[in-house]
Amino acid sequence: MTFAVEKLLTETIGLDSASIGPTVVRQAVKERMAACRITDTQAYWEHLTGSAQELQELIDAVVIPETWFFRDREAFTMLVRHARSSKRAQPIRVLSLPCSTGEEAYSVAMAMFDAGFAAHEFNIDAVDVSSRNVAMAERAVYRRNSFRGSYLEFKDRYFEATGGGLRPNAAVLKQVRFRVGNLFDPRASFGQELYDILLCRNLLIYFNRELQDRAMICLKDLLAKDGLLLVGPAEAALPRLHGFISAEWPLAFAFLKSERVNTAAPRVSAGIPVRPPIPKVNRSKPALPRPAIGVQAPTKPLDQVSESLIAVERIANAGRVKEAQEVALAHLKTFGPSAEIFYLLGLVQDADGAAPEAAQSYRKALYLAPNHREALVHLALLLRKQGDHSGAEALAGRLDRAQKRSGT
Repeated sequence: MTFAVEKLLTETIGLDSASIGPTVVRQAVKERMAACRITDTQAYWEHLTGSAQELQELIDAVVIPETWFFRDREAFTMLVRHARSSKRAQPIRVLSLPCSTGEEAYSVAMAMFDAGFAAHEFNIDAVDVSSRNVAMAERAVYRRNSFRGSYLEFKDRYFEATGGGLRPNAAVLKQVRFRVGNLFDPRASFGQELYDILLCRNLLIYFNRELQDRAMICLKDLLAKDGLLLVGPAEAALPRLHGFISAEWPLAFAFLKSERVNTAAPRVSAGIPVRPPIPKVNRSKPALPRPAIGVQAPTKPLDQVSESLIAVERIANAGRVKEAQEVALAHLKTFGPSAEIFYLLGLVQDADGAAPEAAQSYRKALYLAPNHREALVHLALLLRKQGDHSGAEALAGRLDRAQKRSGT
């Protein structure tokens, strides 16, 4: 029955079971059968296919939230920049999809307030296929796991203590409208609404290639003209395949909607090999982001190390992966090994299709920093793509144990 359930989940929400491992689906089915007090698999299948509520319960059991406030900070920097450039009489419309348990959508509200936007100048919709996630987002009580990293100043400005944790203040809560919805059922979930900014981060990696293309078409249809799309690091190649233009902001993985046709020669972008990009539009170069963290024992002044790391990131995000590899290797020769440079080298090698070399670089990063979350995640994704599901699951377990030890 597991195969039939996996197919049903793919048809319903687009989930490729290979992306999470078959044991997750089997365990979810086992839990739901116990909850329904059904012991016969055929009887459960008939119940599942005949009950929209049970199907939603199974989706809730399979979809495991993994998010925190201001995850990937540069994405929010780019979001604010785009909102300022798009400011007009009508409110800026933002969509968080999937919204998971709400941290991303509330982060958008806080970022917009910090940027000087008034409450009437922007609206945020937040949508997820999991009714359980949406209920948790609306309850909006968060514990330590939702507050990660060194940037936590926003807690004092926007959060209040409540029973069981911290809750965003009333101003932040009022900016977000949550609902259950499905990207592959856009009319029912979104109607005719168009958005100026769309965050769809770390969803596409759970789809097979065919459904990724279908999802990109849906995302494009949801965006207004010149709208901004933000995706996850491992998804950064997909928007270019569908005519989007890079927003050229390091580590934001941000793209602008374009209706122009792609006709240039092939190239590769950070993430995976892609078709040719749209010709770049003229725009001023953004200021460089903060230095990357995780550099270990540099032999040169810290500002030189940071500038060198930023150069690798900037070149990689511009799609010049060969050049990024050369700059990364030069950084190694000049400043010595560090977890961060091996992680960045792994990213650009992965983007260039050099999977064995990328895996080796990620492993070197983990040797120097065993709890380097990004290296763990990307190595797991690479192993899964290569068919090594047991290796990927082992890394996922390692990540989970590391987070439990750190209390996150």
